Amino acid sequence: MNRTAGEIAKAIGARVIGDEAVQIGGVASIASAKLDDLVFVDDEKHLESALHSKAAAIIVGVFAASAKKSKPLLISSHPRLAFARAATLLRDPNQREPEIHTTAVLMPSAVVAGTVTIDAWSFVGAEASIGQRTWIGAGCVIGSGVVIGEDCKIYPRVTIYPGTRIGNRSTVHAGAVLGSDGFGYVHDSATGRYEKFPQIGTLVIEDDVEIGANSTIDRGALEETRIRRGSKIDNLVHVGHNCDIGEHVILVALTGISGSSTVGNGAVLAGQVGIGDHVHVGPGVILGGQAGVFSGKTISNEGQRPGTVMFGTPARPLRQVLREQAVLAKLAKAARAGEKTSKSGE
Repeated sequence: MNRTAGEIAKAIGARVIGDEAVQIGGVASIASAKLDDLVFVDDEKHLESALHSKAAAIIVGVFAASAKKSKPLLISSHPRLAFARAATLLRDPNQREPEIHTTAVLMPSAVVAGTVTIDAWSFVGAEASIGQRTWIGAGCVIGSGVVIGEDCKIYPRVTIYPGTRIGNRSTVHAGAVLGSDGFGYVHDSATGRYEKFPQIGTLVIEDDVEIGANSTIDRGALEETRIRRGSKIDNLVHVGHNCDIGEHVILVALTGISGSSTVGNGAVLAGQVGIGDHVHVGPGVILGGQAGVFSGKTISNEGQRPGTVMFGTPARPLRQVLREQAVLAKLAKAARAGEKTSKSGE
């Protein structure tokens, strides 16, 4: 969907220098830009390349306000963020006329807004509700009583179990499974069998959440699992039952969070982080790749400098990990030297 440079600038909070009527149809890198593309520059050293590219217009930082202008410049204090917002305006692949495919199956009691699009072979269960302008991709299963808000994107082959609630403007990528039973069992010592503990709670996903491909989030056992507003979950992440994931949390690929754990607002869990059950990760905590937190523990930024990264298992500040590794290296070196000395004295 083409927009003028002026329209884009207004939408992303930028200021235009040059022709506001220039038509823009997409976004691209500087090297691959076509004649109707928008590019961005957040470092002055790349400005000249952008000005000589084929791009129609450039999002730039305030450093370019006095540059010689061969193209319209959209001046922003945060060019990368402005470019991301512009891309959302220009590159939504699902903008099309609302349509429910003839092969889709909707139970009679389902409530589907008039501007919803549902692709082939999808199923919408009894008393489910889907809000305005939401897209349901091919082969999705929307269980009974599921509530999906407005402007959501549910990519193909997503399965949403009964009773799950999803807020507005949320995105769920292909293959994700939301609201499945938690892994909860009670051991009968007399027989050795594991009896299933009831998994009858709910899953609530708030507004502006994105969930990556093939990620799984369990419903609560007796109460709820909740993913709070603005959190972003990468591919192949698992969140166990009864967890509470705070606002604007980042969970990177292959992270696993065991049941009844909480993650505070603004925390970042990098790739392959492992969280035991009943763990409390404090607000703003950053756990580096493959960090681990033992069951029942609390990890916080208390007493640490802002931005401190935690590494290792058990997770602790990176500076501490490096000191420990240095001590181990010295001990190993001393041990090798001792071995050589003992051998030479034989």
